[in-house]
Amino acid sequence: MLSAEQIKQTLIDRQVLLDGHFLLTSGKHSRFYFEKFRILQYPDDTSRFCNVIAEHFRDAGVQTVVGPTTGGIIIACETARLMGVKAIYAERTPEGRGFLRGMSLSPREKVLVVDDVMTTGGSVIETIDAVKHAGADLRGVAVFIDRSAKKPEFGAPFLGLYSEKVETYDPHDCPLCKQGIPLAKHGSNPKP
Repeated sequence: MLSAEQIKQTLIDRQVLLDGHFLLTSGKHSRFYFEKFRILQYPDDTSRFCNVIAEHFRDAGVQTVVGPTTGGIIIACETARLMGVKAIYAERTPEGRGFLRGMSLSPREKVLVVDDVMTTGGSVIETIDAVKHAGADLRGVAVFIDRSAKKPEFGAPFLGLYSEKVETYDPHDCPLCKQGIPLAKHGSNPKP
């Protein structure tokens, strides 16, 4: 089983946890940035992280692991494989997240929701809503990285493998800008 220090060191070694001056998708600035897909490009590391989740929820009676698209797909699939259960994915629909491509949950099916990074909890909450809409039983929630300032109440046990409160700044009041630290843009769709 991985320790919290081993998880953090893996995130640093794989350049997932970056320290500097970053422009976030929200337009705000931050000292820390998580390049979340860098961990998912290493199957052995992803599997080790998923194993921590699988072991933590081993006795929860989970029948299905659900992840939101996109990063949650990989984590759900590997966690489900390690637990010997089914994995399905909650995709965006005009009505919120839902199960497409013939995937579904049965009423009272015991579900674990997983994701890669949680900031506001929006994707996780949307996925939980889809689980509840199906009448399934939420048994737990787990994320690789919890960077939320305040954890949302999910109504089920929560596991964050690595937690780091990430302070953000308005560009006009950013202390990193005032120090003259160059601003870096990362992610799939950084704002100019």
